[in-house]
Amino acid sequence: MSNNFSNFYEAWFDRLKHLVHQLVHAHHTPTTLDQHNHLQHLTNKLISHYTEYYKFKSLAIERDALTVLAAPWATALERSLHWMAGWRPTTVFHLIYSESSILFESHIIDILRGLRTGDLGDLSPSQFRRVSELQCETVKEENEITGDFSEWQDSASEMLVAELDGGGVSQKIGRLGFVLRKADDLRLRTIQSVVELLTPQQAVEFLIAAAELQFGIRAWGVNHDRTSIREY
Repeated sequence: MSNNFSNFYEAWFDRLKHLVHQLVHAHHTPTTLDQHNHLQHLTNKLISHYTEYYKFKSLAIERDALTVLAAPWATALERSLHWMAGWRPTTVFHLIYSESSILFESHIIDILRGLRTGDLGDLSPSQFRRVSELQCETVKEENEITGDFSEWQDSASEMLVAELDGGGVSQKIGRLGFVLRKADDLRLRTIQSVVELLTPQQAVEFLIAAAELQFGIRAWGVNHDRTSIREY
């Protein structure tokens, strides 16, 4: 399973870079319906790409949940930042607030003049309210999943007894798989929900920022792992 998913991930990651390149190339304030629809089309393609990842990962979890939890396809840096074998969903909201603040400050003169920029620095009060509501909902679900995982970890002694008795281990590992799939479902729903409340231009900016963060962390991690191999 490990090599199979690792090969899939490498191909998926390369495709992600290609899609993000398209987003960066097309990124601009849409002034016509065609431009608006083009940005929406690219956004949908990227969301579909994320959906494909989680569908394939779900199959990998079904085959070997323990290996997925260990995430051998990720770098040491990426694994150190993982929550349930992936990124923490609430990271999305920190990213939105950060990008919005940076863009707001860069356009503050225009905004004070009453000009609308249409980017993430120009979120409306209703958008901010919805982002805040989503963040609270996501934090609640994150905590529930973390609690489920803690319960699973606490059952380690039961797993040992089950192993000695010759049964029950697969059921307990199946429980782990259930928790991991819940985490991935929350990750995907969080991205989808945030994109839905943004305009096409804002959604593109958000998806670019999220991908660039992912690219940067992976690049740092790859470099660290290569250095570690040489040192050890």
